[in-house]
Amino acid sequence: MEKPIVNGSHCHNQLWFIIRASFVFWFFPLVSQSFSGSQKTHNATQLAAIDEISVPNPISSDAHRDFPFRENNYNITLANVTDPCSGKYIYVHRLPTRFNNGVLRDCRNLIKWFNMCPSLMNSGFGPKVVKPQGVLSRKNWFETNQFMLELIFHQRIKQYKCLTNDSSMASAVYVPFYAGLDVGRYLWGYNTSVRDSAAYGVADWLRKQHEWNRMFGQDHFFVAGRIAWDFRRQTNNESEWGSKLMNLPEFMNITMLSIESSSWSNEFAIPYPTYFHPLRNINVVHWQKRTRTRKRRYLFCFAGAPRPTMKGSIRGEIINQCLSAPNRTCKFLDCKAEGNKCDAPVEVIKVFRDCNFCLQPPGDSYTRRSTFDSIISGCIPVFFHPYSAYAQYIWYFPKNYTKYSVYIPQNDIKNGNVSINRVLSRFSEHRISEMRKEVVKLIPKVIYANPKSRFERFEDAIDIALKKVTERVNKVGKVMKEGKDPSVDFAAGNQWKLKLAGIVGDQALETLF
Repeated sequence: MEKPIVNGSHCHNQLWFIIRASFVFWFFPLVSQSFSGSQKTHNATQLAAIDEISVPNPISSDAHRDFPFRENNYNITLANVTDPCSGKYIYVHRLPTRFNNGVLRDCRNLIKWFNMCPSLMNSGFGPKVVKPQGVLSRKNWFETNQFMLELIFHQRIKQYKCLTNDSSMASAVYVPFYAGLDVGRYLWGYNTSVRDSAAYGVADWLRKQHEWNRMFGQDHFFVAGRIAWDFRRQTNNESEWGSKLMNLPEFMNITMLSIESSSWSNEFAIPYPTYFHPLRNINVVHWQKRTRTRKRRYLFCFAGAPRPTMKGSIRGEIINQCLSAPNRTCKFLDCKAEGNKCDAPVEVIKVFRDCNFCLQPPGDSYTRRSTFDSIISGCIPVFFHPYSAYAQYIWYFPKNYTKYSVYIPQNDIKNGNVSINRVLSRFSEHRISEMRKEVVKLIPKVIYANPKSRFERFEDAIDIALKKVTERVNKVGKVMKEGKDPSVDFAAGNQWKLKLAGIVGDQALETLF
């Protein structure tokens, strides 16, 4: 018996099934290769100057579309699966140069009493240390000024692997405004309109950019190389200090990264620049080993000057206790003496490397660059106020502050109730060794690596700052998608205790006051 003739339409369906299957096997590898090649091109791009940023989009527009493939009821988006920069892209505003590079042209007047022009050398690191004198490693050390953070950050972000020229792809928007260097020229002897001129100018410029309308600035951030107090003037009283930058409506919506924050929730402290700017992982490893194993001659030390006119300052008492301590117990580096050595990297590190503990009392403000000089020297910091570190560098320091530091309430010093020598003498050699190990672990986190560096093993201060700021912006974006008001607590004042609780925990909070 003959077989029945097969229906023609059924043959047609089989043929189309074979064609479609062949297309899938051919098309997926092709897209994958195209994506891989463009990603390599992006990663290889090196930016020569921030004013000439030209960053190719690492993923083609086709690859960013939802791929029409459904499996197990889940949509598979190629960009989300394979893009290592997803959620990390940063767009850099092209500010008029009068707000950044134009400020540097006035380098002789950036600070009233100093010529800051040499400090601009080497991407803001300043002149190289020519004679390390056996104290420092032979390379990677510079005479870095503590106010150069804005330039250092601006130069370094050129090497950020997830820059984009497409602001619609960016999680965060960096505003390269040299706010600290600008206002530093006018803090003494100038009226409020001069001090506020650039602040109003940047705010007006930002408001006119289409990037502003996406989140009204809450995805924007900038870096300030001065303490937050310099940007928080409350009134137009000529005698009041600083500019009113952070009290402008626009900047209430922007995140500020500065060397010292205030109690406002849109401010985050990042480390003061130190003298050590390594190029490679191995430079960090060698220095860590050197600081960890060094034999220390003194129990504690202090580098600084008294503040006789500052009400409540404990520096005079600290200096007295240091000078009256038994022989070879305390080393004092007088920063007020003739021929001040406290701005010389070799002299500072020479003292700190020989001490187990480095005293860090408040000075003109709560924080000190000396804290970070002591850390890179492997010297355990001793704090006297919780706002000097614990409420500040919440992205950088461990939650358990007793692992890497000592806390002595400043009122105990002021009232003469505590002997610093007696407190620190109670620490056993084993305990000191364990604490030093924790301090040495912090070194990579608090340094600003050479812009040419590509750390694979460590994250430096800028790596951590960029990671944290994009996380912050992404959280704000999530709140907006949920239909909630992102401005709630974005820029709230009087947040000291909340910041402290986040770093030391609620239980430890009570012991700090």
